[in-house]
Amino acid sequence: MNSKERVNAAIRLEIPDRVPVFCQLALGHYMLHSGLDPMEVWFDSEALAEAMVLMQRRYQFDGILVNMPGRPRNWRDHIDRIEDKPGEQWIWWRNGNFSKLPHDDNAHYYQADETRYFPTFSEVDPEKLYYVEPWDITDVTYPFDWSFEGAPRPADEFFPPFLHDTLKAVIEKAGPEVSVHSEIFSPFAQFLELLNYEYALMALIDDPGKCHACLKALVRGSIDLGCRQAVYGPDAILVSSAFAGNGFLSRESYAEFVLPYEKAVIDEIKRQCDNIPVYVHTCGGIGDRLDLMMEAGYNGIDTLDPPPLGTVELDKAIQQTGGQVFIKGNIDPVNTLLLGNADMVREAVENRLSIAKPGGGYILSTACSVAPPTKPELLEYMVEQVHKLGQYDVDE
Repeated sequence: MNSKERVNAAIRLEIPDRVPVFCQLALGHYMLHSGLDPMEVWFDSEALAEAMVLMQRRYQFDGILVNMPGRPRNWRDHIDRIEDKPGEQWIWWRNGNFSKLPHDDNAHYYQADETRYFPTFSEVDPEKLYYVEPWDITDVTYPFDWSFEGAPRPADEFFPPFLHDTLKAVIEKAGPEVSVHSEIFSPFAQFLELLNYEYALMALIDDPGKCHACLKALVRGSIDLGCRQAVYGPDAILVSSAFAGNGFLSRESYAEFVLPYEKAVIDEIKRQCDNIPVYVHTCGGIGDRLDLMMEAGYNGIDTLDPPPLGTVELDKAIQQTGGQVFIKGNIDPVNTLLLGNADMVREAVENRLSIAKPGGGYILSTACSVAPPTKPELLEYMVEQVHKLGQYDVDE
């Protein structure tokens, strides 16, 4: 099997030739280890696509997650000047605002007075919401407009063509034998990013009715973007709902503010897009809500953070999911990879494979993103161990 076939078999809950393996890399990891200019990686669609494919080939990953939007092709025209600071660059734009770009982390966009913009909850009109992309060049705006366009787009033309450039470039550069996945943000994740987390969580208590109206409005854009991505041929769509674990929300709040809106997104994307596989990325404590996540209609669940990062014991998760969804993750990216060593990596791989390999439906991965300073040699060793130990016997 090639990588695409291997991952697709796991997604379909079939037995591949071996357990697939691929991780989501933090953007800072690409910046530190791809050999490309951090500014190009962050601001240029082609450069990010090149970095993603370079690292996929280096680590022999079976897949690539394209988790960043494409950039406007004329982004360089908006630069006024660049200041080099210790460990970062400040890119001043012609509109008077600037971006701080660390050499090993995501950039953020600042107003001229060095503050970041977030609307207040009282300012937000649900009827003016469609989709919120927190990793646009100019971060969060309200009503949302893209990069330096300066005006909101109508719903039927909301997503500019450049938004898909990175996805298209990765699919082309990776070739037909690599599994490529795209990403959208869930309505709840968008709501958190729009207001900044603390204020969004307070809003759930202060005015749940208005929160529901906002989430309902954001469903439309999530469906629209997912279906537009599907046109370019990704093998699956990941719904990023990172902060919906029990460190942020109770199980009851999850059922109220997350589940119905994610279900609406998934149902419609699958209906419109030939039943494309859709899975979810939620960090931290999700051991108490795996049943609710399956109720949303996902094909798979990603991260499955083990203690102490999260609350998922892999054997219990397999019992709970009962072979109804594929699972991806459960290798601790901090204590095993960032702070660990080869012996810890080998032990973690052996343990996860002994639990999740039987029966198929498992993709070995770090629970969340691989941290920027993680040693590439440990990732290479992890994949080597999966190649060695993850083979299926013919009679399995």
